[in-house]
Amino acid sequence: MGRKFFVGGNWKCNGTSDEVKKIVTWLNEAEVPSEDDVEVVVSPPFVFLSLVKTLLRSDFAIAAQNCWVRKGGAFTGEISAEMLINLGIPWVILGHSERRLLLNETNEFVGDKVGYALTQGLKVIACVGETLEQRESGSTMAVVAAQTKSIAEHISNWSNVVLAYEPVWAIGTGKVATPAQAQEVHSELRKWLHENVGPEVAASTRIIYGGSVNGANCKELAAKPDVDGFLVGGASLKPEFIDIIKSSTVKKST
Repeated sequence: MGRKFFVGGNWKCNGTSDEVKKIVTWLNEAEVPSEDDVEVVVSPPFVFLSLVKTLLRSDFAIAAQNCWVRKGGAFTGEISAEMLINLGIPWVILGHSERRLLLNETNEFVGDKVGYALTQGLKVIACVGETLEQRESGSTMAVVAAQTKSIAEHISNWSNVVLAYEPVWAIGTGKVATPAQAQEVHSELRKWLHENVGPEVAASTRIIYGGSVNGANCKELAAKPDVDGFLVGGASLKPEFIDIIKSSTVKKST
């Protein structure tokens, strides 16, 4: 299969310039597996993108946490994909559940954003996931498939896309999908890609898990065959993020 393990750190709306410098310092000093074995991408708030880009080690990449759905213009407060490219930022996170739920971003809007970002040359971490009510009603796959469909309709080349499954009920709650639950949804997502996009895309696209991942649970999750890495929230602000990056070695031993 040859899917390179992927670990993303989403710093969300956190940090001062001094705190960000401290995080970058321990990231730079960390001993982690080779970039041949794991791809690491950290996502600071917009105001710190240039600072982090200046200071961060070269084998770690940087993602923005969002971008606008079209070219820039009279859109106060928004950041365009073109601006990110101009800054030399290669990645962007789109469709995060916090934006879907708090800012009412629809499946269609997220799909449009993914499509536009890709046309401008950005690589995209595209997020999908269900709420607790949706899981308890048995509609997890219907919800996740609908979200994925809206994204897939705007993608012609999947090589620059990582799909992040983030069950909303597990984000920042301390609740974690069990390895079996994560594997089940990842497997179903891969099956959906196989049937609706194609077998090559299904085999090569990385599907990563997000939702209260930490140093204690990452290895067991990483061992699952369809879990290709993580999108980490709170723990990405702490040194245990290094342990999560190192969990990529589990794949080499399986």
